[in-house]
This record gives sequence, structure tokens and C-alpha cells, in this order.
Amino acid sequence: MNDMSDAPAPVSGPTPVMQTWMKALTKPSEQTFVEIAASPNAKASTAYMWVFVASLIQSFLVALVQSRLVGTYMEQYGVGGNFGNGGIATTLIGAICGAPVLAGLTTLFFAIGVFVIQWIAKMFGGRGTSDKLAYTLAAIVAPFSLVVGILSLFSAIPFVGLCFSAILSIAGIYVFVLEVLAVKAVNQVSLGAAIGSLLIPGLVIGFLCACLIGVSMAVLVPMIQQATPTFTP
Repeated sequence: MNDMSDAPAPVSGPTPVMQTWMKALTKPSEQTFVEIAASPNAKASTAYMWVFVASLIQSFLVALVQSRLVGTYMEQYGVGGNFGNGGIATTLIGAICGAPVLAGLTTLFFAIGVFVIQWIAKMFGGRGTSDKLAYTLAAIVAPFSLVVGILSLFSAIPFVGLCFSAILSIAGIYVFVLEVLAVKAVNQVSLGAAIGSLLIPGLVIGFLCACLIGVSMAVLVPMIQQATPTFTP
């Protein structure tokens, strides 16, 4: 009879996706994201798949609601005859065609964002990797995208949509706090360095956009004034 002590110890399987997402959203601590980043599934490919699927669902739901709202407004103003004839079929086709494109763009921007954030974190002395950061941030971003998509269904209800918009604004701040903890946990940097890693890319992009707008205005205003002398900016 074999000794029970000789039996191999059971190998714990990978953490289920929903369990990982719930853990990331409901246990806001640095230790939570240390454990998520240490998962054997912490790969960029998994993170991108999560973000794409979640964004696909979100984009479909948002496009469905927005298409329907546009059709309603057009009908109210008497220009929605052609749109209304298509009915639900037109709305579904628009949502189905647009959702994969938006999901692909969202995933691309997420990947670029992770690369830039990790690069800046390295400058602050971070010791993490892009794979671990992408996986950890995706555990936050993907479920939040699903929540946004589901709540967008209520935006078609008058006044109720405003309440959910306020809720999402508060939730957005909470998500930013989680992302700060994730960057801090993955890279083992200070709180200030984690905040800087997340904010600096946005500030740089905002500064470049402001410069681009300023240059465009400086070029276009004289041209407009020559074409229309009465124009005053």
C-alpha cells in the first residue's frame, strides 16, 4: 500500500479571470497587485486579449445606444425617415461594424500607454516589466470597460443617464488610484514616482496638442483675416 506522503502535492491552477478582476477592483492595496503581477499568466498577450474583448463589448453596447439616440433625435427633428426605416437592423449593423475597430484602437493605445508608463517608471528606478504591468493594468481596465458598457445602456433613459455619468466620474478617480497602486507594486517605486509615471505621458500629450493648436491658430488666423477683413479672433 502506497504511503499517502508519497502522493504528489496538488498543483494549484491559474487564477480564474473573474476572480483576478474582482480582486483587482475590490481589494485596493499594493499587496493585491504584487500578487496579481506574480501570476504565471502575467503576460502582455493575455492583457491585450482582456482589453480587446472588454472593449469590444463596451464599444458594441455604447455604439448600440448612441446609434439609437441619434436615430431618435433625427426622428424628432423630422429628418429621420431613412434612418427609422432601417430600424433595429441599421442600429445593429452600425454597432457590429464599429465595435471591432474601436476595440482594436483601444487595445493599441493601451499597449502604447503601457510601454510609455513602464519606460518612465524605469527612469524612476522601477524594476518591473512591460508584461507584468500590462497584465496588472488590464485586470483593472478590462472589468471597468465592461461596467462602462453596461451602464451606458441606462444613458438612453432621461435624467437617469446623468446619474450614471456622475457615478462613472467617481469610479474613474477610483480606477486611477488603483492604477497608481499597480504601477507602484509592479515597479517597487515610490508613490510619487508611480503617479508621475501615469501623469507625465498625459501632460506631454496635452502640451504637444496645445502647441499644435497654437501653431495652427497662428497660421490660420492671418489667412482668415485676409479672406474676411471683418473677422476678429
